[in-house]
Amino acid sequence: MIPLEVARTFYADRDPVHDFDHVLRVLVLARRIAQAEGADLAIVETAVLLHDIHRVTEDEAAPGAGPDHARLAADQARTILAALDPAPSPAFIEAVAHAIAAHRFRGTVEPQTLEARCVFDADKLDAIGAIGVARAYAYGARNGQKLWGEVPAGYDGASPDHTPHHEFVYKLARIPDRLMTETGRTIARERAAFMRAFFERLAAEVHGDA
Repeated sequence: MIPLEVARTFYADRDPVHDFDHVLRVLVLARRIAQAEGADLAIVETAVLLHDIHRVTEDEAAPGAGPDHARLAADQARTILAALDPAPSPAFIEAVAHAIAAHRFRGTVEPQTLEARCVFDADKLDAIGAIGVARAYAYGARNGQKLWGEVPAGYDGASPDHTPHHEFVYKLARIPDRLMTETGRTIARERAAFMRAFFERLAAEVHGDA
């Protein structure tokens, strides 16, 4: 596995949504899921430490709109791992690269291995629950979003009036149904319930009902 302090250097000057604290939270979840599911822990841990080393803007990351940060991170991870002394086996490097390339919610690469599914679930779990709400508002503050906005039926995720509530309806509420391991789905149920309760309470306060 890449040493933690080496991995930390790849995330310098990141925003609080995708900083090294995010990586450490995903690492703890990924270990928990991998151990319960019987995945190769070394592959999972290495993939998590390198999964967000190449970030692009949301516009660039949209399908068909340009670079995919997950694919770019996978390519960069291959270079990093091949330069280690001793270098891991080519099979190990490719297993790590695949898990990284397949971790994105809106990505085009489907997780094909148990290790990739563990990484995907751990990364998505950090986007929901209390930490998910906090991250949504940190992202919103950085991008000048309002605290609240009504979400129209059939919302497609693209609007200049996007708020954390929009993000919840369009993406975060859908994450539990996308998870790929039983362990991940179990963890997601409680986190999703908290998140729903938060936005229901927020709506009540916004409308003066609470």
